[in-house]
Amino acid sequence: MPLPNLYFLAFEILVLVLFLACLQNAWQRGSSVAWQLFAGVLFGLLLEWATIQQLDAYKYGSFLVMLGPVPVVVGVAWGTIIYSVRSFSDKTSLPEWARPVLDGLMGLNMDLSMDAIAIRLGMWDWGKGFDYQYFGVPYNNFWAWFWVVFSFSASLRLLSKLPGFWGRWFSPAGAIICGTTGVLITNELITNIPNDLIHYATILAVLVSALLLILALRPEISIRSQAAFVFLVPLGFHAYFLNSRISFKRHPGPAFFASGKYSYEHNSTWASSRCSKLLVSV
Repeated sequence: MPLPNLYFLAFEILVLVLFLACLQNAWQRGSSVAWQLFAGVLFGLLLEWATIQQLDAYKYGSFLVMLGPVPVVVGVAWGTIIYSVRSFSDKTSLPEWARPVLDGLMGLNMDLSMDAIAIRLGMWDWGKGFDYQYFGVPYNNFWAWFWVVFSFSASLRLLSKLPGFWGRWFSPAGAIICGTTGVLITNELITNIPNDLIHYATILAVLVSALLLILALRPEISIRSQAAFVFLVPLGFHAYFLNSRISFKRHPGPAFFASGKYSYEHNSTWASSRCSKLLVSV
């Protein structure tokens, strides 16, 4: 039996702590809000499974708890991230229709430090090597991150307007279905643009337009009105991956190579010849 991967285990503990912080806030706001948080977790698990089936573009390492090809911690992380960014945007002066756009951009911000380090820890693998596009991360991934968060957030906000029971209890379930459908549609759209120039111009145009929209609306943000967890979640993710980068750069040893799926033999080649140089560049 392989030793547990300490980087993976630390990440799973971190995500659990952040999820519990979100759950405490959600429960204080009512059981229907807690259901929204859990729905985000289910959405994350479903979208990951569906995307792997649709595109077969990446594979996960062996985490402590897996549901088929998907680590449970990834679904919990999606739910935690979506709940925290929605809670933040709800306390801004943005009109409600624009808040999912800010949610998508804030989620994407967390990923900018996450993916490039995670692939070097063996958490997941795009199969493209570490020199590909954004330090080994395909640009399509950033398109997907925006639409994942946007799709669930927009669906939940829209369906929550239904009256009574339907708005409180049906809307999270509906958001799982509508959000996953939205992600699969945008996946299909971007992967079927054959011309590279148009392909990447589309990604850039969507993300830049989203940013310009938020800047044009000039949202007012009251820091004092924000709960602590909305800052704890991005801080936790950024701090973990920054610390992991530094730690792995200094000690790329047994904790990393203990992953069941990413064996020592598979990783030692690039670890000895390439990893140090690439980590410096991130």
